Amino acid sequence: MAEGLNQPQLPLDELMQIRRQKLDELINQGIDPYGEKYERTHLAKEIIDNFDQLAEQPTRIAGRIMSFRTHGKASFADLVDVSGRIQLYIRVDQVGEQVYEQFSKLDIGDIIAVEGRIFRTRRGEISVEVLNFKMMAKSLRPLPDKWHGLKDVEIRYRQRYLDLMVNPEVRKVFEVRSKIIQTMREYLLERGFLEVETPMLNVIAGGASARPFITHHNTLDMDLYLRIAPELYLKRLLVGGFEKVFEIGKNFRNEGISTKHNPEFTAVEIYQAYADMNDMMKLTEELFAYIAEKVVGSTVIEFDGQKIDLTPPWPRLPMLEAVKQYAGVDLTDLDDEAARQVAKAKGIDLPENATYGNVLEELFDKYVEPNLIQPVFITDHPVEISPLAKRKKDNPKLTDRFEPVIMTWEVANGFSELNDPIDQAERFRKQMEQRECGDEEAHMMDEDYIVALEYGMPPAGGLGIGIDRLVMLLTNSKSIRDVILFPHMRPRAKMENQE
Repeated sequence: MAEGLNQPQLPLDELMQIRRQKLDELINQGIDPYGEKYERTHLAKEIIDNFDQLAEQPTRIAGRIMSFRTHGKASFADLVDVSGRIQLYIRVDQVGEQVYEQFSKLDIGDIIAVEGRIFRTRRGEISVEVLNFKMMAKSLRPLPDKWHGLKDVEIRYRQRYLDLMVNPEVRKVFEVRSKIIQTMREYLLERGFLEVETPMLNVIAGGASARPFITHHNTLDMDLYLRIAPELYLKRLLVGGFEKVFEIGKNFRNEGISTKHNPEFTAVEIYQAYADMNDMMKLTEELFAYIAEKVVGSTVIEFDGQKIDLTPPWPRLPMLEAVKQYAGVDLTDLDDEAARQVAKAKGIDLPENATYGNVLEELFDKYVEPNLIQPVFITDHPVEISPLAKRKKDNPKLTDRFEPVIMTWEVANGFSELNDPIDQAERFRKQMEQRECGDEEAHMMDEDYIVALEYGMPPAGGLGIGIDRLVMLLTNSKSIRDVILFPHMRPRAKMENQE
């Protein structure tokens, strides 16, 4: 008999031994416990949704047994496929002693294919009466208890297949994720953007300020970096004559892990020639609203008990004004030293060489960002932290850059792209000076990119959106690991040594 959910739980090794014995019995009977191709006629949801048309019709379905109930000469089981769950019903007088005995020896977790008849039980539940069945895959390990679900976060992330198997709401999150990416691609393609692919292995870790992962190319005998952003390659394409391009893919930043940071993450980067930051802000708010409407059904979503309205237009708030409003300090006309004194008075520790821009960023992170719940574009970031953005014409200490913030998170980053090769080279040199002072996240010098700019790149707007955070927002997920199928985890041995 199958392991009952309400029976006393045996030790894992004993349960696995019982299942191995059942596997051997099947093999000895000439039954292949790991079946081959099977042509299904229906999925579970199709049967339930179209019962009136399908009642009393034959069906061929397949899926995993998720519960089992035996009542003498009849048994019930719940079968789950990709579409949902449906009840199976089998009677000994219908299938015979041999088939019934084989069915009653199934275990929860076994994958089977069923030939049967669609009907409704006396209690009104749409079911499939089993007339015959085949083994598709014998489960040698017991599943987590259905009634309590899989709650252990460590197991859920390490063994995502179990999480997906027993927690249907988790599978729904990743179905939504797929639809978000599909909808994003649809939006951009319909507006004339060309989807491209650029290298994952880079000679220069460029396009963002971040500490890279390093690998080694054996044939070329050279170290390479996993890309931290595709930006500089995509802008080379603008130089080459493409005017509207985007790429959806993985980026890698060798940094900390938190509920909203993961070193391996998915992003889209979008570039449009002859556009600027205002065009990209408009694209951002319209893209978010389009995706929300298509995927969730509304531009008003709920996250962590709060209603978030994604309906355009979103307000614009300059970073200096935001710091003045929330931190109570005005940095507008200060030099580096005066700015450092303001930071010190506010209890913020910064290196002695911290610049005006560094101070502005730290004050924003501490005093402003935690207060931003509804969508808002934070604009006009300082030059020191924006090495790839155009300077503001009326204030060269700042740039035409924006970051949309929702629920205290930066969900994207965009700007009017710097296309002046002389200014860009000088920015890179200043970044290199910061690297020499110990800033591992400062941008490297990319001589080839400077050469590309010297051929001429049209004015352009650029935008990068963190897809993982967008999925978190639209699925009401509190941790980025909840929206990544297989997040990296600390090895168990290291965890045990630290306990």
